[in-house]
Amino acid sequence: MRGKATRETGTICLINVEAQLRSDHPLREVKRMCKEVLKALEPDFERMYAAKGRPSIPPERLLMAWVLMCLYGVRSCRRFSEELPFNLLYKWFLDMNPDEEGFDASSFSKNLGRMRTGHVSELFFAEVVELAKSRGWVSNEHFSADGTLIEAWASMKSFRKKEEPPPPPGGGNGWVDFKGEKRSNETHASTTDPEAKLVKHSEGDAAKLRYAMHAVSENRNGLLVLLDVKQAVGERCAEHEAASDQMDELTYRGFNVKTVGADKGYHTKAFVSDCRDRGIAPHVALVKGRKTPGLDGRTARSAAYKVSQRLRKRIEENFGWMKAFGNFRKSRWKGAEKTNFVAQFVGSACNLMRMAKLALAEANLPLRPAAA
Repeated sequence: MRGKATRETGTICLINVEAQLRSDHPLREVKRMCKEVLKALEPDFERMYAAKGRPSIPPERLLMAWVLMCLYGVRSCRRFSEELPFNLLYKWFLDMNPDEEGFDASSFSKNLGRMRTGHVSELFFAEVVELAKSRGWVSNEHFSADGTLIEAWASMKSFRKKEEPPPPPGGGNGWVDFKGEKRSNETHASTTDPEAKLVKHSEGDAAKLRYAMHAVSENRNGLLVLLDVKQAVGERCAEHEAASDQMDELTYRGFNVKTVGADKGYHTKAFVSDCRDRGIAPHVALVKGRKTPGLDGRTARSAAYKVSQRLRKRIEENFGWMKAFGNFRKSRWKGAEKTNFVAQFVGSACNLMRMAKLALAEANLPLRPAAA
């Protein structure tokens, strides 16, 4: 029998928001782990904010809002602020009462400078990794390195000659024909985002304005342990150079790195030599016909090498999640520093979701698909 739509019969009702979310929902674990991470960051928040003055929105609430935006693919702070007053799930995650007013989008922009100066996103990401280490979910010896490209929020029309005068103010976005003109990063720069560089993902790919994202994941559960966004072209910006610096950073953070898996892009003499000098076995995919001291058939025939080559592909799952679900295929921020700031939260959200599923599995609570 066909049902009939009825008019709204009441304007006031009592709802237990806590009971609306099922007990085995991963978001419960994500919220609990976020609170553990934020508790560790309390000393940093105390240094960032003045002791006197008008109270601001708690920084913990803003950071958890960033995590929510990454988990649900909200494309902007303004969009999130518009949805917050009507979304009980968001309010539950932020510990807000259902009748509490949301905050304005300017709250994010006003606190962005303070958080960037305090490196809050990097600290948040590092604390998420430390939490995973304390649970035994992170390998201490075996890792994988890889990189990907993030499109910049800049049009190809803005990629102009460096000596060209800027367009007059108030001009429209008219048609521009670049056919036959040779453009390169040496002679041209984007007037919208000068730090974005013109690069290709592969030989058959179109050149676009992009940033480079370099990551390192551990091989036990595929969690990200390091994440950096840099210019795609410049000093120490190549994949193998960034990976060498990240190996030093892992050692500084207390990891005992023994192996690192990577694709053919890392089969270079410099990277293999850097790994050998650090006592790290370079489990790098071999380029046919390329002879590199320190990487030969003896390494490729070992069982550990085969395991590293199989597990290194997990890092691609993180990139896929960040671009598809985290809405980070294209940066909506100007400059490498701001893009890196957001990337830390997207990487943290990716880790937290995987960690929540690991926690539920340990508690013998199987994940159920969401109701249709």
